[in-house]
Amino acid sequence: MAVKLDGLSPKELQALIAQAQSRMESARAEHIQGVKAKIDALLKAEGLQLSEVYAGRGSKRGKRAGAGIPKYRNPADPSQTWTGHGKKPTWFQQALKKTGVTADSLLITRVATRKAPAKKTAKKVTAKKASRKASRKASK
Repeated sequence: MAVKLDGLSPKELQALIAQAQSRMESARAEHIQGVKAKIDALLKAEGLQLSEVYAGRGSKRGKRAGAGIPKYRNPADPSQTWTGHGKKPTWFQQALKKTGVTADSLLITRVATRKAPAKKTAKKVTAKKASRKASRKASK
């Protein structure tokens, strides 16, 4: 289908663009529905579920690691915390406006619960390496 654009006014062109975009969206939705129907028919014929074919898909994803763990605390009201994700809370923004207050100063400090690192020990020479060293020394 060819449309002559030369004689159209800007207003008519704008209306044509809007119509084309609307038609494009509906055509895409129809295409997606057709593909879904084909996939459903194929899965049904094979006796499978989408979650079996694509592990981890077709179900809700889990939460991001570390989500919900508070990172910042309001010094004026310790019950108010923020994870550091999403929109900054009002108390956080107002606290940063005060002189001498930084985001680092509002961080929640946690007591280190890690074990002390193990002491480094001398590496043991394996029998294979020892035989290589001995053969090199003998050949010199």
